Amino acid sequence: MGIRVNELHQVPIEDQDLEIVERKGVGHPDHICDAIMNEVSITLSKEYLRRYGHVQHHNIDKALLAAGEVQRRYGGGEVKRPMLMVFGDRATYDVDGDIIPVDELAVDTAKKWLRKNLRFVDPDRHVRYQVELKKGSAALTDIFKRQGKYYGANDTSAAVGYAPLSTTEKIVLQTERYINSPSFKKEFPETGEDVKIMASREGKDLSLTVALAFVDKFIENESQYFKKKEEVEENVNKFVRSRVKYDSANVNINTLDKRGRGMDGIYLTVLGTSADDGDGGQVGRGNRPTGLIPLNRPTCSEAAAGKNPVSHVGKIYNLLTYEIANRVYEKVSGVKEVYVWLLSQIGRPINEPKVAGVELILERGVDFKPASKLATEIVRSELNSINDFTDRLTQGKIPVC
Repeated sequence: MGIRVNELHQVPIEDQDLEIVERKGVGHPDHICDAIMNEVSITLSKEYLRRYGHVQHHNIDKALLAAGEVQRRYGGGEVKRPMLMVFGDRATYDVDGDIIPVDELAVDTAKKWLRKNLRFVDPDRHVRYQVELKKGSAALTDIFKRQGKYYGANDTSAAVGYAPLSTTEKIVLQTERYINSPSFKKEFPETGEDVKIMASREGKDLSLTVALAFVDKFIENESQYFKKKEEVEENVNKFVRSRVKYDSANVNINTLDKRGRGMDGIYLTVLGTSADDGDGGQVGRGNRPTGLIPLNRPTCSEAAAGKNPVSHVGKIYNLLTYEIANRVYEKVSGVKEVYVWLLSQIGRPINEPKVAGVELILERGVDFKPASKLATEIVRSELNSINDFTDRLTQGKIPVC
């Protein structure tokens, strides 16, 4: 396998004049779909390992969260119609007559995730579940029966990862995690888990527009809502400004709000997520493996969440490219930015991509030749130990969204 390393003559993202970054937080409907379907894949993988010693064919990467219907009220509304979670695509339901309770495992896993991550969602009352998983095709299922140290790729797929994260990317991640942290929720219990952040950096000026669901049972009237929102906005502004060194950094929350319009002019929910009434979700519309949607960067079009962790390169390469990029950035001196590309060919062993490429943006004066040699060694080492990587994926030790 050839590994191509090139020097990329490009302005690093930190030095570009315009940067746009988005993150969909824990309670956003798209993130809910990604996170739950990946947890289902992890649960199934562990069950297959327990029963048979290896992961069986599955891809739980087609899912829909259809919004419910609520009646919002100051002091606390009610759920009129629950949300609907639809599980789709493929799974192995039996091996030589041994039946695996896939549907039950999928629903139980979803309920556990909802219970753990969304404070106001009762997974038994507020969500309905529809499992539309079917058996896999014979050709793709057969990959799991073939002998060999490495599985064959079950798709022809390209992926790209990069390192390091920019300052803007880091603050977007940190801000969403801060807003959804236990300490923040203790201080501001009226804030829900549905958070979406859109950041724009123009030169040295940073702006974060935040959509943050408020929970109606904590709000008594319109005036109190705006007072609470101002307190939250002030707090988040302090957080962001204490962590970045730009000329200016400003956070604006719920900019659609308009005083004097009552319930219609404020962002209130009953359950802390817009999925309770206003917005649906889908796998693949959420964050990339960095936890971000970085519009200035090349990213893979595949959804990593829910795909099987041992043969589906749409998951494996999507995440591995970022791990390799970080290793190269950490170990190769003089690298300002690195991009790693992997292209699979269906049926080819996953440790032998059809194309493996590295692009290095180097500091001025750095010798490309030794940097290229070390980057090549890192890529080869990572691919040769790919089974260790897929083991960590199987155990859920690598975040996907």
